Amino acid sequence: MPRPDVRLNERGHRCPMPVIAVARAAKSAGSGTVIAVACTDPGAASDIPAWCDMRGVDFLGSQVEADGAITYLVRTR
Repeated sequence: MPRPDVRLNERGHRCPMPVIAVARAAKSAGSGTVIAVACTDPGAASDIPAWCDMRGVDFLGSQVEADGAITYLVRTR
């Protein structure tokens, strides 16, 4: 997976907060910026990819962290 340019820590926050955090970061980021958001909310597994589809942002994948959080990677266009 590509190295993130921006890292967001949304552990402990419930949806829609992780999606809102990604949206804010993407809005201020330039094209091609990779954003990583670490979440503990299980709803993010469907919400973040769905937001990417709606907004034309590339969903690059996810990985489980040692603490059980899941980090989602997205890239702006």
